[in-house]
Amino acid sequence: MALIRSIKGKSPVWGDNCYIAENATVIGDVVMGKDCSLWFNSVVRGDVHYIKIGDQVNIQDGAVIHCTYQKHPTVIGNKVSIGHNALVHGCTVHDNVLIGMGAIVMDNCVIHSNSIIAAGAVVLENTVVESGCIYAGVPAKKVKELNEEQTSRLIEGIANNYVKYASWLED
Repeated sequence: MALIRSIKGKSPVWGDNCYIAENATVIGDVVMGKDCSLWFNSVVRGDVHYIKIGDQVNIQDGAVIHCTYQKHPTVIGNKVSIGHNALVHGCTVHDNVLIGMGAIVMDNCVIHSNSIIAAGAVVLENTVVESGCIYAGVPAKKVKELNEEQTSRLIEGIANNYVKYASWLED
């Protein structure tokens, strides 16, 4: 059973049809929409500020979602995929975003819709990622604009697939 903990009177809540892996951790002031999935060894820690997660968000194996004490909550929109071992911290991620494996998104960043943060990228504090673009590197910089087909296949396709994958694990 997943580790679900309250802290300072705040308890995690989530919508219908969510999958939370047996060894995932969800703590404190966390609100998650419907059709979301938290995969193996993922951590969503709303202990020092709040975390709001939209619908159809997948937080893949080993990913960590946290916030900054009394300063920056973490807000994640709809149809967002957060790749294996990524770190998303004290930032805003709009709808239809893919954050690649091992990427780091730091405090007070804004990731606009229909964008991709490449695997291994480090998005430095206070960065604003343009809509419809891929950012890559250390520090992350804009490397390419996405077309509609890429947005559909790479961002929406992965989000849809993870709803399917989660259904395979339901009791």
